Amino acid sequence: MTTRAGIIRDDRVLAYTRVLSLVIIPFLLAAFVVLYIFPGDTGRLFAWPIKSTMSAMTLGSAYLGGAYFFGRVLWERHWHVVKTGFVAVAVFAGLLAVATVVHWDKFNHGHVPFWVWTALYFTAPVLVMIAWLVNRRFAAIAEVGEERIGRPARRVIGLVGVLALVQGVVMFLQPAWTIAVWPWPLTPLTCRVLGAIFCLGSAGLVVLVDSRWTTIRLMLQVDMLMIGLMLIASVRARTEFDAHRPLTWLLLAGFVFVLTGSALAWYRMEVRRRPQARTVVREELPR
Repeated sequence: MTTRAGIIRDDRVLAYTRVLSLVIIPFLLAAFVVLYIFPGDTGRLFAWPIKSTMSAMTLGSAYLGGAYFFGRVLWERHWHVVKTGFVAVAVFAGLLAVATVVHWDKFNHGHVPFWVWTALYFTAPVLVMIAWLVNRRFAAIAEVGEERIGRPARRVIGLVGVLALVQGVVMFLQPAWTIAVWPWPLTPLTCRVLGAIFCLGSAGLVVLVDSRWTTIRLMLQVDMLMIGLMLIASVRARTEFDAHRPLTWLLLAGFVFVLTGSALAWYRMEVRRRPQARTVVREELPR
């Protein structure tokens, strides 16, 4: 398909987008190893000391999810499959840049990880948004026959996206209030960082404008990876949780709900439909 400006809307992923992804991946993987494997050594290995191992592992989970996402961008041929994550990542990176400025004195200024952190988050929001803007010009219009998720699933995914965004905004703007009710110990900086992670859930809002399964599939994969790692982290850091705070159980239940719902949606769309698809093909073959 070609627009009046002569742009071929072939849904391609541009070379700029792939190169940007290739550059970002090593930083995300390195941060995951430090934060998730060695959460007690952040004072020596990370941009700032994170006292709570749960906070460190939660951020590490987000980084591995991001590494998987950008790894898929390297090989994906269709922009609409990966487009969902770019705006959410730009919001996440932008919020971390703001948090860095607000809490500048909390960072290890003499450490190489701090230099990497500042270089990454003072440039990534702009670079990622550029990738989204230039690539969307080549996005193809959804075809009538493309498989879409059902209306109930679309409503649930959209609602979860809204709730995650609201939670993230509250944590970023009101850290003092959040710290008083949060399941494990936070500082204003880690509270704002976790708020930025919750804002990644805003990717689910894509269902309001594009309900194609191929658009949502990668988002659910990243979602299951991140939340699965966070639940494992909650077991590792179980002594940090305050069982007397209602939000402790509400948050864990929410994570289990989202993980289970994502897995069920994946099963329904990817596993259960395969035998049906093979049956249709056999029926269409000449006898």
